[in-house]
Amino acid sequence: MHVHVISGDGEAKFWLEPDIELAKNFRYSRKQLKEIESIIEVHYNELIGAWKKHFTS
Repeated sequence: MHVHVISGDGEAKFWLEPDIELAKNFRYSRKQLKEIESIIEVHYNELIGAWKKHFTS
C-alpha cells in the first residue's frame, strides 16, 4: 500500500506498509517531506481504509 502526494511544489510516493517510508521524491525539501510524513501518520488509518475500499470494491 502506498500514497502519492502531488502539489505545485513537487511529487512524492510513500509506502504505508510495513512502515511509512519514502519511496520516491521529486522536488520536495526535507522539511516538506517531514511535514507530509506527519500528516500521513495522523491520517494513517483513514488512508489504509480508503486504499482497501478502493482496491477491494
